[in-house]
Amino acid sequence: MGREEDLVTLVRDRLRLHQGTASRRLAGALTDLAQTGAIAPGTRLPSERDLAQAVGLSRGTVAAAFNALCEEGLCERRHGSGTYVLGVPTFGGLLQGGAVLADLSTSVVPDPSHLTVPPLDAAALMRAPSGHGYDAMGDSRLRAVLAALDAGPHREILVTSGAQQGIDLAARVLLRPGDRVLAGDPAYGGALSVFRRAGALAVPVDLADPDAVRDALARHRPAAVYALPVDNPTGRVADLRHVAELAAAADVPLVEDRTLAPVVFDGRTPPAPLALAHPHGTVTVGSLSKVLWGGLRVGWLTAPEPLLARLLEAKLDADLATSAVSQRLAADLLDGDPVPAWLAELARRRDHFTAALSARLPSWTWSRPQGGLSVWARLPGADTDRFAAVAREQGVAVAPGSLFSPDGRHRDRLRLSFALPPALLDQAVAALARAWEQTGHRAPHPDGR
Repeated sequence: MGREEDLVTLVRDRLRLHQGTASRRLAGALTDLAQTGAIAPGTRLPSERDLAQAVGLSRGTVAAAFNALCEEGLCERRHGSGTYVLGVPTFGGLLQGGAVLADLSTSVVPDPSHLTVPPLDAAALMRAPSGHGYDAMGDSRLRAVLAALDAGPHREILVTSGAQQGIDLAARVLLRPGDRVLAGDPAYGGALSVFRRAGALAVPVDLADPDAVRDALARHRPAAVYALPVDNPTGRVADLRHVAELAAAADVPLVEDRTLAPVVFDGRTPPAPLALAHPHGTVTVGSLSKVLWGGLRVGWLTAPEPLLARLLEAKLDADLATSAVSQRLAADLLDGDPVPAWLAELARRRDHFTAALSARLPSWTWSRPQGGLSVWARLPGADTDRFAAVAREQGVAVAPGSLFSPDGRHRDRLRLSFALPPALLDQAVAALARAWEQTGHRAPHPDGR
C-alpha cells in the first residue's frame, strides 16, 4: 500500500469520529491527522477528485474542506501543484518554540524563586526504601503528604511524572481507538492531545449544564468524562458534582483533573473531590507544578482498586518509576507550607496583569480568573493562531485558543499566563500591544493619547 493509500485509510477511519457537515467532518479528520503527526508538514494531500472517490464524498465537499483548512492556515494551495499541509499548532509545540522575552503560553510556576529551599543532604535525597530507587508507587513520605493534601476518598497515591503523565495513564487504561470522551469546551489542551493520540474523540459539552451532560452521556455513550473543577484555560471555579453523579449513574468512568484545585483566589475554597460523588469510577489526577515548580515533574493520581492496579501496570510500562530525588525534594518543600504565600503573590500578579491589559489593550475582553494561572482573553476580529506567530516575533509566546477546543474552535481566544514577575508582565503586555498594531489593530498610547 502506498503513502497516499495509507493516508486515505486514515482519513476514512477518522471521518466517523467527527460530527457536523461532511466538509467539516473531513476538515476535522485531516486536522486530527496533522496534529498527531500522521500527516507531516509539507505533505501533499490527494487531489480533490481522488480523495472524493476514495472516501465516498463529493468533489465539492472535499473542495470546501480544503478551503476551510486553507482559511484556517493549516494548509496552502500551490498553483499547479496541489494542496499541502503546513505546520499545525500542537499543545506540545508550546514547549518547543525556542527562547522568547516572555513566555505567557505555559500555565505553570515559571521558576522556583518563591520557594525556601531547605539545606540539601544529597545522601538523604538519594535514599529510597528499595535502595535502587525504582519504587513504583512512589516515595512513601511524599505519598502520605499528598494523600492528606487532596486525595478524596481514595488514599492510595500513585506518584507520576507530572499530571500530564497521570492523564496519559488514565487514557491508556480507559480508552481504545474510536472511543469518545466528554470534555468541556474549552478544555485543557494537553488532555485533548492525549485523547487524540489514543485514537479517541473528545466530544465538547457544557459540563456546567446537567441537562447537557445527561443528554451527551445518553447520545454518545462515552468511555470516559474529563472534568476540571478549576478550569484550564478559563480560570473558572465550578461545582461539578452533578457531572460525577450523572457519570456514576451511567457507569461511565470519570477523570478529574485537580491540577489547579489548590490555586483559587479571593477567599474561595477549593472544590471538593468529585470522587466523593463517584467513588467507584473516578481517576483523580493532581500535580505540584502549579504550587511548587513545573521542573520537579511530580504529580500523582489515585483511583479505586482494581483500577489503580491497572494504572500502576501502565506506569511500570511507561517509565518504571518517578525520580526518587524529585519526590524527596518535593516532600521537603511541602514541609515549609509555601502554598499560601504563593497564592497571595499569584493573585497580585493576576491583578497587575489584567490592569496592564486593560490599559494597553482595551478592546480585548476576559472574565477575571477565579483560579488558575492564566487569563482566557478574547481578541475581537482576530485569528489567534496567526496572531501567536506575530506575538512571537515581538518576543512573547502565547497559546492560541484552538489548542483548547475539541474541534478547533475559539480561534479568537488566547490563554495568557500571569505567573511571571510583574516587570516582565509589563514588557509582555507592551509587546502584545505592538503585535496587535502590527496586525492592523490600533492600541492606545501608554499615556492615553
